[in-house]
Amino acid sequence: RGLGNLSAILDKASAYAEARKIEPGALLLARLAPDMFHLTRQVQAVTDQARASARLAGLEPLKIDNTETSFAELKARIAKAVEFLDSLTPAQIDGTEGKMIGVPMGGQTMQVNALDYLQRFITPNFYFHLTMAYGILRHNGLDVGKRDFLGLR
Repeated sequence: RGLGNLSAILDKASAYAEARKIEPGALLLARLAPDMFHLTRQVQAVTDQARASARLAGLEPLKIDNTETSFAELKARIAKAVEFLDSLTPAQIDGTEGKMIGVPMGGQTMQVNALDYLQRFITPNFYFHLTMAYGILRHNGLDVGKRDFLGLR
């Protein structure tokens, strides 16, 4: 749901840039603080986190290169991630909460409990980057609110 909401927000951002004659790159490279990811990287990180949940099913996440330079390319990235996630079945994940899974971290593979991975890493990181993408656009004048973030259109 969050990925769909983000895609809709990116539609609004693209239309906003066009209507206000703002160079799209100004929004795509905008950030909330100098040491934070810019909008494009925030969207990439949201999809990275969502795709990483495939490890719960014993699969490697779908590889998507970080090459997006437009709103359309970011939306296509989101669509790829959603399509990949939709290919997973509940049966592939149900009952895996106690298993140990290998997660690449800092050049190593760490063994972590699947439930901890989902609850303490994937979910918080997903919502962090989703919120930052929303915040960057809101900070830059996009007229979005909680209803957009929650997908209550």
